[in-house]
Amino acid sequence: MHTNTEGRNFLHLRTLVITAMVLAAAAIRLAPHPMNFAPIGALALFGGAYFSSKRQALIVPLLSLIIGDAITGFHPLIPFVYASFLVSAAIGFWLRRKRSATRIGVATLVGAMQFFLVTNFAMWASSLSSYPTRASGLAACYIAGIPLFWNTLAGDAFYVALLFGGMALAERKFPALRESLAVNKAKLDFSEQA
Repeated sequence: MHTNTEGRNFLHLRTLVITAMVLAAAAIRLAPHPMNFAPIGALALFGGAYFSSKRQALIVPLLSLIIGDAITGFHPLIPFVYASFLVSAAIGFWLRRKRSATRIGVATLVGAMQFFLVTNFAMWASSLSSYPTRASGLAACYIAGIPLFWNTLAGDAFYVALLFGGMALAERKFPALRESLAVNKAKLDFSEQA
């Protein structure tokens, strides 16, 4: 019975720390920043990788994004941004089993690329676009978006380093925050059954 309580306290404390980190990163997004140099993709990857519940991994970062957009303003392409955000969270699920620098780097690159592809396609297909609705218009839209892609990738890389690095340092300094092997094994066993 004592071990059960410890496990629940561990999960609760770890979840609180992860949630606080997500909310802090989301708040940073409200400060002035270069176009597309924001923690959005990093929030999604971090949430997907660290929250023990997939539901929390999707809901907590997404709600922080929605709250920020309620302050900064919504725009017609927001559903596509949110869809891309959820794809990045799913990419973060891939990091659950093993979080190495290489895997985190690959996830960051793939997340930035899919954001670029989804949002530029949405811009081209929308009534906001002045691009022709032909393949040449789509190509022109993607070419015009390349500078913003580099900002997205740089922002994602910067905030991924802060979030993942910050959590690694916190786990090293406060062993109570480390994910126990028993919890990790239980997650793996459950995901293999699903």
